[in-house]
Amino acid sequence: MQNPVIILGAQKLGTTALDIFNSNNVIVYCFLDDSQKLQQEEVNNVAVMSNTEDNEFLKLVGKTCDVFVAVEDSAARKGLIKMLKDEHKVVPVNAIHRFSAVSENAWLGHGNLVGAGAIISNNAKVGDNNIIHARAMVDTKAEVGNYVEIGAGAIINAEVTVEDGAFIGSGAVVVSGVKIGKNARIGAGSVVVADVPAKATVFGNPAAPIK
Repeated sequence: MQNPVIILGAQKLGTTALDIFNSNNVIVYCFLDDSQKLQQEEVNNVAVMSNTEDNEFLKLVGKTCDVFVAVEDSAARKGLIKMLKDEHKVVPVNAIHRFSAVSENAWLGHGNLVGAGAIISNNAKVGDNNIIHARAMVDTKAEVGNYVEIGAGAIINAEVTVEDGAFIGSGAVVVSGVKIGKNARIGAGSVVVADVPAKATVFGNPAAPIK
């Protein structure tokens, strides 16, 4: 990656993305954030120049700058990514920490955040716009869809399937071969030993539905 990066979102996820780009000696041109409190301030020595829809900055994207979307709210993230595709014909770059381990035989889409110490093993497949936090693991032949969030230290074992929009809490373990349905939620520290239906929320060891 040669171009400077504009990060959309200057809060917790944005500072994580900044740390990742810094780890790879990639220049972050600026933040854009919709919080008026943050605008014209500096976050970790990088200026928050304007809001996330300011065309004066977005017109740089795809020409002199790359872009990464680091907005916490998933609906807002999806909206911004769609806007970038539709109006600016660009997709976000990956933010992969220098101290993560991504196999040469893994497949990654675009717009993914991979935190420090995270592992993506051989023949794993990771789609687009996922957040894989520090020290999480995606093991051999696991498949992760789009817009999935995997918490710090979570383990997605071999041949697990995680469908779009699912949330895996910090320290959770999903045992080999399990399928996590679309928009399902796995509580922190849970051990998932059976398939989880779409939109279900499970918690515990072994993980059970929350009613």
